[in-house]
Amino acid sequence: MMSAQSATRIRGLSVRDIRFPTSMDLLGSDSIHPDPDYSCAYVIIYTDTMLKGHGLSFTIGRGNDLVVMAVKSLAHVVVGREIRALFSDFGSFWRELTSESQLRWVGPEKGVIHLAVAAITNALFDLWARIETKPLWKLLVDLEPEVLVSTIDFRYIGDVLTKEEAIALLRERREGAAKREVEMLQNGYPAYTTACGWLGYSDEKITRLVQDFLTQGWRHFKVKVGQDLEDDIRRCRLIRKLIGNDNVLMVDANQKWDVDQAVEWMRHLAPFRPLWIEEPTSPDDVLGHATVAKALRPLGIGVATGEMAQNRVIFKQLLQADAIDFCQIDACRMGGVPEVLAVYLMAAKFGVPVCPHAGGVGLCEMVQHLQLWDYICLSGSTDKRLIEYVGSLGHHFRFGVNIKNCSYMPPKFPGYSTEMKRETLKDHEYPYGAVWRDLFAQGLFRDPKAAPPSWIEHKEDEPVTHR
Repeated sequence: MMSAQSATRIRGLSVRDIRFPTSMDLLGSDSIHPDPDYSCAYVIIYTDTMLKGHGLSFTIGRGNDLVVMAVKSLAHVVVGREIRALFSDFGSFWRELTSESQLRWVGPEKGVIHLAVAAITNALFDLWARIETKPLWKLLVDLEPEVLVSTIDFRYIGDVLTKEEAIALLRERREGAAKREVEMLQNGYPAYTTACGWLGYSDEKITRLVQDFLTQGWRHFKVKVGQDLEDDIRRCRLIRKLIGNDNVLMVDANQKWDVDQAVEWMRHLAPFRPLWIEEPTSPDDVLGHATVAKALRPLGIGVATGEMAQNRVIFKQLLQADAIDFCQIDACRMGGVPEVLAVYLMAAKFGVPVCPHAGGVGLCEMVQHLQLWDYICLSGSTDKRLIEYVGSLGHHFRFGVNIKNCSYMPPKFPGYSTEMKRETLKDHEYPYGAVWRDLFAQGLFRDPKAAPPSWIEHKEDEPVTHR
């Protein structure tokens, strides 16, 4: 499974707080997050050879430091590991990482801790692919089903999918895999764009961007909704008119609505024929999603969610409850590659297409690998399947995505495409990088080092006073 010259031991782990001031031009703005600063906790795993693994977990600004601290708190589980042993039974290691006896209490397998698990796990899979000198998608494609399945922790999902079922499913769908791989290498995987539909954009900017994307050949567009119904109707009407009746429109509410509100709001948007409504309500409300899906299917509108689904258990229940028509995995919200693979396998069993959430920092770079594996080894179809694409920060990665004819072309370089450029890491590290120092000096952002504390110390038996 692993080459004879592979690295033998992990000797260290570093993590950095990397942020981009995207709130300045409202990139990423939606109904819940009006001013995101796209960020990531960036992990490098060092071995006793020259090989390194690069991984990350995406956030949108404040709170990124919490993920960085969580990574540091989990580092002791990783450093010192013998690499062959780690990858020969990654599922057991992953369970150990997510079951650290005290840190699990502030999860478990969710929230900040799980974002940290994702950053570490993504770096380890990047390392594994580099050891094998393959892009990650090719590593996954070439793994025997038993080895791939050994990376997954089946605890909590065995009532829906067992190890044996997963292996059988992969073996059953092997036929034609080589042909599908050639097809992907030639044509790539189809994508859709969200880059023209951010909620904070003016009609003029939306019009210009949509027209630009149409000229480039794009045919699938997503727009953010949920803040104001009349504004959503106007914007959807504008975009539908721009893209015409033959192209595809999706809408995304980013968890803004209550269940009944979601149904009512989407009835008003139904004339614009959206393919799906994404995140119509709380990401944890499985039965709420089922209610919305049941109400909207007669209107020809599907329900998509998963960007903020905490773990494989939520996805298991969404699938069991027939609550989603499109499964939207995220490469960082769950605990990295193996947990995402578990969701792909469950979705395949239930016959629900996977359309990954992407954009942000590094998400496009990562999910292309996962979706290529799914097509070649599992689903064998691109019907109702697309990868989201927002390329605004892609130039910060050494091996960024290659979009051709509105499709992701398979990466050729070893790894998970997660390695950032040195200049980016230096300039965008928060709060000491040159980009942030300049913004603080211009008064465009508040310097956290100069800001007064939002709390004051108190003496014992005195009430805490907040400013």
